[in-house]
Amino acid sequence: MSDFPHSRRADIRPNDPFADPLDAVLAEIAVNIQLPPGLHAKAVDRYEAVRRYIERPGSPLEGRVVCFYPQGSMAIDATTSTRGTDDEYDLDIVAEIEGPDDGPEALLDDLEEALKGYPVSRIVRQTRCVTLYYADGMHLDVTPSRRRAPKEKEGEIPHAKKGARTEPPRYVPMNAYAFAQWYLIRTPVEERFALALNRRLYEEAGIAFAAAEVEEVPPQTPLIIKSVTTVALQLVKRHRNIVYATETGRIPPSVMLSCHAGHAARPGLGLADMVIRQSRWTARAIDEAARRGRRLSVLNPEFAAEQFTDRWPETQLQQTTYSRHLHTLANGLEAARNGNVQLEDLQAWLRDQFGDRVVTRSVTAFNRRIGQQVQARQHGYTRSGGLVVPAAPAIIGTGAGLAPISARGHTNMGERW
Repeated sequence: MSDFPHSRRADIRPNDPFADPLDAVLAEIAVNIQLPPGLHAKAVDRYEAVRRYIERPGSPLEGRVVCFYPQGSMAIDATTSTRGTDDEYDLDIVAEIEGPDDGPEALLDDLEEALKGYPVSRIVRQTRCVTLYYADGMHLDVTPSRRRAPKEKEGEIPHAKKGARTEPPRYVPMNAYAFAQWYLIRTPVEERFALALNRRLYEEAGIAFAAAEVEEVPPQTPLIIKSVTTVALQLVKRHRNIVYATETGRIPPSVMLSCHAGHAARPGLGLADMVIRQSRWTARAIDEAARRGRRLSVLNPEFAAEQFTDRWPETQLQQTTYSRHLHTLANGLEAARNGNVQLEDLQAWLRDQFGDRVVTRSVTAFNRRIGQQVQARQHGYTRSGGLVVPAAPAIIGTGAGLAPISARGHTNMGERW
């Protein structure tokens, strides 16, 4: 597994993500789990509104907020719909606070008090943050932090369960800002991929993006999707959300998956190949930890005092169970890539991995797109996935499956690991 930095903008320009049938289906799924453009703009507005409210006159944090910045998925453009739902999105921001330090519980108390009365559906204090729940399904986690070193944004966040006596409050080392910068450097914008997939995202939202021949970003139109690595990360996170949809305890942390995605980054790789690569990266890291009789430990590459896995995994069984899920995902995609599956089996398997509603919408959109290309006598797909100018429709009805994937004997997808 190579580990090397990349420049901010990739010279490699990957092919149209819809040119390969498996990549095309995964791209459709990725479009369907994105924060839609309308909500993306709304998230930015809410970010600013929360900042102003926390710092308003009379707030316990008036004049104490040094800076306010996004962290996690919001900072690296990897936000996806949460758990098994398709209409809820988690966003994370950090409020760096100065002034008297009365301990981690008091810091959370001040933030909770500063947010009291904010116009949302409900406000819930958590162990490390305060969560704002909006009526449209968006969740905004606000985490207070304190600067502990001259280095920019290096500090601590509180860990304090209100009223708990069995677990004393404490501070936890954190530098989310430096991690986000590290990730963005390693995952440069891949222009052709970004333009093609963003065009699909805006089309899905009913927003005109640009003419098909235009290779530039339209004015005032942000690129929400930027690299193959990040879209693959979103798919891996979506897979995790579906696998753990009915779980009530802790699940593998997003920041751990983001860190492994950054290490695994290889601009120019196809989408399916990148999902496989990231899945294997995390699974093999878990397997190696288990082989040594240890629990997985993943550290912030820019701040080793911060451990991304400090609350998960709690047991060997937890981590090996997730490793098995990741190997199953990678094995299934490899089987699909090699054409060793029946069409109906592939659709059913994708629903198990990424969710029924999302996959059904994505397959329908994929087949509709190919049908339009056939009618316009544009390129279609051969049974093995090659591009052709079709003489007849290259798709089967939506109830039957994805014609571009070769139909062979039944295979138990993903059982090898």
